[in-house]
Amino acid sequence: MSVIANSLLSAARTLCVAVDELQFSAPVTHTLNPLDYAWAPHEQYLRKFGNGKKRVVFLGMNPGPFGMVQVGVPFGEVNAVRNWMKIDALVLQPKKPNPSRPVEGFACVRSEISGQRLWALFSERFPLAEDFFADHFALNYCPLAFFDKARNVTPDKLQKPETRPLYEACDAHLRACVATLNPEWVIGIGKFAENQARAALSIEFPNLQIGTVLHPSPASPMANRGWAPQATAQLAALGIW
Repeated sequence: MSVIANSLLSAARTLCVAVDELQFSAPVTHTLNPLDYAWAPHEQYLRKFGNGKKRVVFLGMNPGPFGMVQVGVPFGEVNAVRNWMKIDALVLQPKKPNPSRPVEGFACVRSEISGQRLWALFSERFPLAEDFFADHFALNYCPLAFFDKARNVTPDKLQKPETRPLYEACDAHLRACVATLNPEWVIGIGKFAENQARAALSIEFPNLQIGTVLHPSPASPMANRGWAPQATAQLAALGIW
């Protein structure tokens, strides 16, 4: 068991505890913490792929309803996690389930489009997951998923006073992961993640390069016009690929 994976596991547990009791008001009706109920597959992910230094860390915003919410892996589209990463583990139920967005774990048949697009690009370029994760890693900035009943609420839509303790915990976790993985690059998947990375990391890690790629969300008209070639071109322009 690598020291690096142990450090990532410790940081994830600390983050889980720090955010688990936070309260959020309207428009949020339900908050889910996959680091709690989906810890088993998340632990597998960190142990299997977080076992060495990385050149590039991709940073997402927060869990999606049919991705990490279901299987505990960032951008965790079920088929990619099970068939490409070869991760499968028991997912429990949240302490306070959201009846409008039930957690079905690996039995979930809905596809997380953002995760489908992201991992499809990476798996096409690296048919073996181990080859991708030799130099790359993926994390989410915020571990919590927020819902207004069935509707997904992104962290930037939360009440500002409520984001302070949340972002403090997320910043501390991100800094711990960067100190552990020692990457050359952190790439925000979307502008929110890029901005949070710059705010959290720029002072403490002055040599770290921070960039961004287009978010693969189907809510983005640009992403719907061929996300993979656009993201590939952005990574090539940065000199990463």
